[in-house]
Amino acid sequence: MTASHVCRWLLIAIAIGLVFASPQLVDAQKAAAPVLQALADKAGPAPAGLKTGAAFYVPATVNTVLWGALPDAQSKPILTVPSGALVTFDTVSHEGILEDQGRDPVKFFGQYGIAPQDVLQDAQALAASKLEHDFYKDGPHIIIGPVAIEGAQPGDILRIDMVSLIPRVPYGVIANRHGKGALPGEFPETPAPDPAATAARPELYHNVFRFVSTETAKRKLYCVMKDQNGHTLRFPAAPFQGTMGVAPSATGRLNSIPPGVYGGNLDIRYLTQGTTLYLPVQVAGAKFFLGDPHFVQGNGETALTAVEGSLRTTLRLTLLKFGQPGYPSKEPLKSPFAETAEYWIPIGLDPDLNEAMKIAVRNAIAYLAVNQGLDRATAMAYLSAASDFEVSQVVDRTKGIHGLIRKSDFKAAGTK
Repeated sequence: MTASHVCRWLLIAIAIGLVFASPQLVDAQKAAAPVLQALADKAGPAPAGLKTGAAFYVPATVNTVLWGALPDAQSKPILTVPSGALVTFDTVSHEGILEDQGRDPVKFFGQYGIAPQDVLQDAQALAASKLEHDFYKDGPHIIIGPVAIEGAQPGDILRIDMVSLIPRVPYGVIANRHGKGALPGEFPETPAPDPAATAARPELYHNVFRFVSTETAKRKLYCVMKDQNGHTLRFPAAPFQGTMGVAPSATGRLNSIPPGVYGGNLDIRYLTQGTTLYLPVQVAGAKFFLGDPHFVQGNGETALTAVEGSLRTTLRLTLLKFGQPGYPSKEPLKSPFAETAEYWIPIGLDPDLNEAMKIAVRNAIAYLAVNQGLDRATAMAYLSAASDFEVSQVVDRTKGIHGLIRKSDFKAAGTK
């Protein structure tokens, strides 16, 4: 056997060894994610190509979104659906289209090796549009809505069930901007923004972005990020919508950043597939909206953003009257509340993190007293011993705390 034959067989053996030694790599290579382009240009009945089982479909277009603002009490619905309707939304991430990224997603993502055909066409259209957006005064988010629910009135609850959240592209962005995040003035560790910074000169903002790709291994989605020193970080994805809300009773241009009793930019990472969010309706029709899609987020969201990436999100929107079967409490809910298969999740919101914690604990005590029959002193003791209170986020002006109350503790005790 010649030396060339030996080399050839050695290379084949190495390749076979890599295949058997790295099944996750093989799985990832086989599972190249498709790019999910929009399927229609207006909200309405589900188009033929939609495979989510939804009866309705809402794309992100100049006619269905607000950029950096929320619907208000006077906003005209883009769609009206019956209670219990299954609706698919093609949400668009703001990262890659903002002014400090050049307002040109093809160019922005191209620097990371993304081909033009793999950039969402709706993101390109929104970036190139004349949609009203002030980079410094408005929020960054692309907000879809509002969608009205037939018969909804103030005092009702809108139940939002997370049916599926599918990445529309195999990549996302984590952003750290000057004056924002958990360490404003410390990070990013770059020069302050130049006053001459514009969408035409985005580099002058001196903001920092980290590109994140996704891969699938053994049917699980992962995020992959590389640093400037050659390290590769790989961590599980858990897609969720950072913003889901009902129209506030206020009017005017309402910033999309701070959450409130109407929901909005809650940024609670547990609101993944299979979970439920309850929101108290503020105006007739409820006027549901959503935006800020994430691939995954850590509690706190310290840099400013999570892994921001566009999602094809399917939700069931159900109207609940107080006392109706399925209503989540024996008393009317006056603030957002969530649940997963494992937890009840009371929520506290306030510009002061200490006050947000107090509100979350008060809501948790009230929930256990009203719905599980605990006396308030025992509820407080239980929460101290067996429940976690986590920081949802500290970067949205109004800060968030959420509690995690294990349902199994109460089933074991024979309570409801």
